[in-house]
Amino acid sequence: MRIDTALRQARERLAASPSADLDAQILLCHVLDRPRSYLFTWPERTLNEEQRQRFESLLTRREAGEPVAHLTGQREFFGHNFLVTADTLIPRPDTETLVELALQLGPAGPARVVDLGTGTGAIGLSLALERPQWQVTLTDLSAAALSVAESNARQLGARVTLQQGSWLQGCDGPFDLIVSNPPYIDPTDHHLQEGDVRFEPRSALVADQRGLADLASIITEASTRLVAGGWLLLEHGYQQGGEVRALMEAEGFDAVRTERDLGGNERVTLGQLTVNSE
Repeated sequence: MRIDTALRQARERLAASPSADLDAQILLCHVLDRPRSYLFTWPERTLNEEQRQRFESLLTRREAGEPVAHLTGQREFFGHNFLVTADTLIPRPDTETLVELALQLGPAGPARVVDLGTGTGAIGLSLALERPQWQVTLTDLSAAALSVAESNARQLGARVTLQQGSWLQGCDGPFDLIVSNPPYIDPTDHHLQEGDVRFEPRSALVADQRGLADLASIITEASTRLVAGGWLLLEHGYQQGGEVRALMEAEGFDAVRTERDLGGNERVTLGQLTVNSE
């Protein structure tokens, strides 16, 4: 089967996906171990039987709803490829907003930074790679997720510290920067039954109190673990900006504001602790 024929048939099979073209290309590149440019440079090249069968198997799984990142075992984020498993959230483009803000607000020189609930390590490792002089700690309650983050750190050559525990538990401080993309989905949200999130760990998605419980816990802990002038940055749901701002202000954070993601939705709320409250 020719490459162009395989892609056309795959697009037809994946028509229910809003990203059918891209899904087909990524899966075929994975099978061929080639970049996407290869597909368009050599459309007449043919798949051997083993490649055809592997592609067929991946398409069948994608038709059943499995995320592309789980099928390939990786996802690009902030210019780097991260290993992804069913034990972690899949890094998403909107979260790059959090990384960009952290890079803007963090000190130009050495700093102590912690990424809470790190999952694949996408946020913390991206910061460590961009700012090698920062001392970055990655935390996660899940040993399986922390193992994935460790593998990504090793693969990307990032020097970080890994700490298993709930949020700031066991972490030395104070920190110049605390960042997190914690669980923030309401347990009753219908989106949990749709798309890729059906295959992601529920513990990394859902929080009590209409999705605000973990955000509130982090804000409270962070208020005593930042240096004077340090920043807290939190990703949250597109309708939670106002409530997260109120929580930060109640804990004594200043310069509190919410920034929007690539789609124009309120996505990251940040605040500065101008006086160390320890």
